[in-house]
Amino acid sequence: MGGDHGLPVTVPAAINFCRREPQASFLLVGQADAIGSHLTQVEASVRERLQIVSASEVVTMDDPVEVALRRKKDSSMRVAATLVKEGKADVCVSAGNTGAWMAITRYVLKMLPGIDRPALTAAIPDGKGGGTIMLDLGANVDCSAEHLLQFGIMGSALAAALEGRENPRVGLLNVGEEVIKGNEVVKEAAELLRASKLNFHGNVEGNEIFQSSVDVVVCDGFVGNVVLKSTEGLARMIGGMIRQQFQRDLPSRMSGLAAYPVLRRLREDFDSRRYNGAALLGLRGVVFKSHGSADAYAYGWAIQRAYDAVAGGLQQRTASTLRQLAPDSSHAAQEVRAS
Repeated sequence: MGGDHGLPVTVPAAINFCRREPQASFLLVGQADAIGSHLTQVEASVRERLQIVSASEVVTMDDPVEVALRRKKDSSMRVAATLVKEGKADVCVSAGNTGAWMAITRYVLKMLPGIDRPALTAAIPDGKGGGTIMLDLGANVDCSAEHLLQFGIMGSALAAALEGRENPRVGLLNVGEEVIKGNEVVKEAAELLRASKLNFHGNVEGNEIFQSSVDVVVCDGFVGNVVLKSTEGLARMIGGMIRQQFQRDLPSRMSGLAAYPVLRRLREDFDSRRYNGAALLGLRGVVFKSHGSADAYAYGWAIQRAYDAVAGGLQQRTASTLRQLAPDSSHAAQEVRAS
């Protein structure tokens, strides 16, 4: 029910995904009559895998967190998170109010042992057909060194689950590669990461996010969100500039026709919709967040990432990684403080 567009985006995306992936089925949570009106023309083989779960309330994009959490107890968000908690759904995707979604999922699902805060994470395109896992992307504006260590653990698990990268390389976003660079929180986080069993690459600068020098980039949510939005804005600007240059005059338009196959592939690579879908890590359940402005194509990619995360055993990998690293992490934190 959420996002800027609601059912005209979410339901068609689910229908199209069912057509592509015969093993998938959906619980469509929200106002039953409104959802049903979007399913009248769906073929029987797909319709039978689309079950409507009624929820009488909707969290709007403007609702404060308190309203969403305490007053709208039968919202589609709350009901959907409960379905994950009860094991009736393997994963949930929402395009709704981000703050409300984080608060509700944290309240309903609770945190994994050893994790203090959930983190939003997604893949940043690296120009080589892959992506660099980056977190946090806006869930936590202020972070401690221990939080950044936990982000590294969760990011490693996600890289292994979604990308098949065993022992992924982890980098800490900083203003320089030298160990003396950064504020006190970042320098302490680097020590914790270095003392852990993670494959810590060291400090990385902003340009390295797009160069595949590491598989996972760790930062606080303030920096991560700025990087994410700046990247999306830059991609749109470059795309617009290319179009303008090929439309300047007749020779330019003729050149554009000749270069169209290359330009089309470039446009696809720059299309931020293909990278939609951020995992909210650290919870006792798998949940994903889509851009609120996503169209059906972009929302379909969020569904795909959620589906792949479950298929790749994200929850099991995260729990296993935490069991292996949490004791060492706690000991490392005590040593860093003592020094």
